[in-house]
Amino acid sequence: MRKMIKNSSKKMGLAPGSLKFLDNLDHGKNKITRITYNSEFFEETEIASIENIRTQHQEESVTWLNIDGLNDLNLMETIKSCFNIHPLVLEDVVHIDQRTKFESYDHYLYIVLKMMSYNPEKQEIEAEQLSVLILNNIVITFQERPGDIFNPLRERLRAAKGRIRKSGSDYLAYCLLDSVVDNYFVLLEKIGEKVESLEEGLVSGADIEKLMTIHAMKREMIFMRKAVWPLREAINSLIKEESDLVSQATEIYLKDVYDHTIHVIDTIETLRDMASGLLDIYMTSIGNKMNEIMKVLTIIATIFIPLTFIAGIYGMNFEFMPELKLKMGYFAAIGLMLFVALIMIMFFRKKKWI
Repeated sequence: MRKMIKNSSKKMGLAPGSLKFLDNLDHGKNKITRITYNSEFFEETEIASIENIRTQHQEESVTWLNIDGLNDLNLMETIKSCFNIHPLVLEDVVHIDQRTKFESYDHYLYIVLKMMSYNPEKQEIEAEQLSVLILNNIVITFQERPGDIFNPLRERLRAAKGRIRKSGSDYLAYCLLDSVVDNYFVLLEKIGEKVESLEEGLVSGADIEKLMTIHAMKREMIFMRKAVWPLREAINSLIKEESDLVSQATEIYLKDVYDHTIHVIDTIETLRDMASGLLDIYMTSIGNKMNEIMKVLTIIATIFIPLTFIAGIYGMNFEFMPELKLKMGYFAAIGLMLFVALIMIMFFRKKKWI
């Protein structure tokens, strides 16, 4: 959160669409990958510049241009001039705290969403902003850093599996959205497993580590809900958009992604309720544990009340008290105390208090 606020503060005083606040951002080295394909042709290359991308692009082919890293001001300016992209769009691309949304322009469509992955070492969800520009036979994706969830999609392109090599840029954009949404299910499955494990652990006992895990899980669910809820609206707007860039055949597939998004939202709500239930179980477990401790302490105190009474009676220093000069008086008093304690323990057990 501090990072987002810090990046936002760099824009103060700048003109709308200005990218100058990029100068101090550090998202790693830029990497540009281009995949060009059609039903008969496939080429995958890593390029150093996209200045001549227009002349290199074949009209009957689809080009997927993927850019990893957002810290190159000259690169963003080149993209703006080559593809006639509005400065405010590129400002949203590099300003990585954007809300998931869809925008339509004259010759391109713009979608921004959150791409999430699971870090097994930290055992937490990591997210980055994914921006997608859909042009005529060209799709441009912007990622914060190298590494993504699109390797299965790239394999399908290389192997010419399915209809992706026979379709246009709108179908490629659908495949990107579908990959992101399908990966949400993978993350939700891991969270579900964590919920079940915590639920079993809380039955045996609660500790502060489990409480911290529950709170971390609730924060993850809130973050996922914040990312996925607007995606439903964005995909719905994309389906209803009357644009030549999206064919009717692709709209059917986009409706399937919309249904998956609804399913993700329902699952998130269910897991949020389960996480809240875990917190209730934790508080109940702590309360039960405290009650057990108090019960034991109360029983011990109750047993010692009559023993203290007997000890107090025989501790008084009156001269004429019965049994004071008996040789077995001490042992008789101890025996009486043990007898009283035994009777009380038997009574408690009969009442099933212990």
